[in-house]
Amino acid sequence: MNVKVLIADKFPEQYIQELKDLDLDINYSPKLGENDLPEAAKDIDILVVRSTVVNEKTINLGGNLNLIIRAGSGVNNIDIAAANKKGIYVANCPGMNSVAVAELTMGLMISLDRRIPDNVIDFRNGKWNKAGYSKAEGLKGKTLGVIGVGNIGKEVAKRALAFGMNVYGKDISRIKGVAIKDFSEMDKLLPLCDIVTLHLPTTPQTKGLFNKEMFNYMKPNSLLINTARADLIDEDAMIETIKSKNIRVALDVIRDEPEQKSGEIKSKLQSIPNVYVTHHIGASTQQAQNAVAAETVRIIKDFVMSGLIAHWVNRAKISATHYQLVVKHYDKPGVLASILNIIREAKINIEEIENIIFEGGVVACCTMKLRNPLSTEMLKGIKENSNVLSVSHIAF
Repeated sequence: MNVKVLIADKFPEQYIQELKDLDLDINYSPKLGENDLPEAAKDIDILVVRSTVVNEKTINLGGNLNLIIRAGSGVNNIDIAAANKKGIYVANCPGMNSVAVAELTMGLMISLDRRIPDNVIDFRNGKWNKAGYSKAEGLKGKTLGVIGVGNIGKEVAKRALAFGMNVYGKDISRIKGVAIKDFSEMDKLLPLCDIVTLHLPTTPQTKGLFNKEMFNYMKPNSLLINTARADLIDEDAMIETIKSKNIRVALDVIRDEPEQKSGEIKSKLQSIPNVYVTHHIGASTQQAQNAVAAETVRIIKDFVMSGLIAHWVNRAKISATHYQLVVKHYDKPGVLASILNIIREAKINIEEIENIIFEGGVVACCTMKLRNPLSTEMLKGIKENSNVLSVSHIAF
């Protein structure tokens, strides 16, 4: 088959072997960084990454690159605009790590309330401070605001409700079956919350969402957790609010996070006692990694075997088409070519086309989405083809 696959981040061995069993040429290089990828991806067909950045240079130099898979949910580390210009599919694995991130969120929530990291640090430094650490309030009855109620937010809500918390949600439209309340405006939601947890993707609307204005709405002594994206938060505004309102913060994602998997780090957040930082490990449980890897293998297998793209994220959401032509025809050579030639002569662009075959291989149905309508004369010409069974032309 000679399809070349580059896996540029950590990936379970079991699933690497599954890809090899498909007779694919696998290059497993988990230590590659953003600047290493352009050269490494030159001749590969499929690129798999987790957090490694896929920039415009990598995409432009990837002469054979056809599919980029984010072995996770968010695709903000991939230059989607560059991929669109090259006609490269981008896919992800949504929902596979939701439970893992939700579990870390709850762990950080408890850690902030009980100040668990500070307990451990003091013990290791030979300091006993039971009096100071016995003042936790507890989570039962506290009000939690879940900002972003998608797959992960839903899992957080389930666990928080089990803790006896009052759970409010922003963006509840994507959640079903969980008894949480909805508030449409942040200025109404945030003043109610003892704890706020963020579970949003990075978009033009969410980038820098938690700015000075949002922090002004938060209650004094409240808790903030971010296991989503670093650029949701204005860190300077957050630091100012920590000092002025004594809020406490737990972050699994921070700005200027090191690209390498291990090494030194320097951050202005290190000197702030009210901030706990974990090492971007939200999705990093073995259960989650196996689920993501299994889904990645399925995406690759479907693509190689049938050309189908599961979780295709850069397909146009809004088409410029306003007309649809559906032609049922005998599945014979030249039938579609004659129909397409009529449309071509009228200089009408076909935005999307799908031709499916009925069982038995005698009849097919071709659906075309068009920018402009076909004239009565053109429809007549299509219907006059003896191999055409029916024609439907509608506007929408």
